[in-house]
Amino acid sequence: MDAHIRRIEGIVTPSIEAMGFEVVRVMVTGGQRPTLQIMADRGDGTMISVDECAEISRTVSAVLDVEDPITGEYTLEVSSPGIDRPLTRLKDFERWSGFDARVDMDLAIDGRKRFSGRLKGVADGERVQLEVEGGEMVDLPFEGISRAKLVLTDALLEASRPAAQS
Repeated sequence: MDAHIRRIEGIVTPSIEAMGFEVVRVMVTGGQRPTLQIMADRGDGTMISVDECAEISRTVSAVLDVEDPITGEYTLEVSSPGIDRPLTRLKDFERWSGFDARVDMDLAIDGRKRFSGRLKGVADGERVQLEVEGGEMVDLPFEGISRAKLVLTDALLEASRPAAQS
């Protein structure tokens, strides 16, 4: 993550946490009029509502107007990470252990940059464990992960359903 994104994340995170949510990812995309995308959810990983996204957007917008970390005009987008969410924090890999994920690395490990398999948690607080095809276990250094996300499966859909459905 570059210093600019870290600065923006440092500006918005306290307000989002004070509202009872967590920042999943902060990303800036686009050129002349960039989009600042903020993904947030609850501490237990359950998705937030559209109204809660709007509430976060209003709060964050006010903070960003004061701090002004982005030069010129930009679009602010606040969203839930969705069911097939990005995995951006070590705790995401722990929480979603047992589910399928796709992980892209910055540098090749054993000649591969892309891994798919079942998450098996985190080892030594710094290596993501993944069971790939054939039952082989791989340890991927968290700092070397460029992108990771859950794979949409029936098991993930079932686990993502609200608990109180009648």
